[in-house]
Amino acid sequence: MEAEEKLRKVIEEFNRLHGSEARARVLKLEGDEVIMEFEGSFCATCGLYDYFDDIKWEAMDLGLELEPVEVLEAEEDDFEHGRYVVRYRIGRKKPKLEIGQ
Repeated sequence: MEAEEKLRKVIEEFNRLHGSEARARVLKLEGDEVIMEFEGSFCATCGLYDYFDDIKWEAMDLGLELEPVEVLEAEEDDFEHGRYVVRYRIGRKKPKLEIGQ
């Protein structure tokens, strides 16, 4: 399964689980970077960044490594509604050099 197809399934699952509070969609996928938009009321008792990490955990279930890197845009209105654009890195972390090798 290609990264693009895995990402589509990740978004579908996130929206199924969190759709009453927040919905995600891919704005751009290029190379090892994906830009996602999150929009919704978001749960007041949950940490906002937990939503961005939930995508990461959903991706792991499909064998896709996805790491939130930066919040590019943040908009909130007076009615507890927000829109956030987040940049993610796709792929493995660089291997660490181990001592003794």
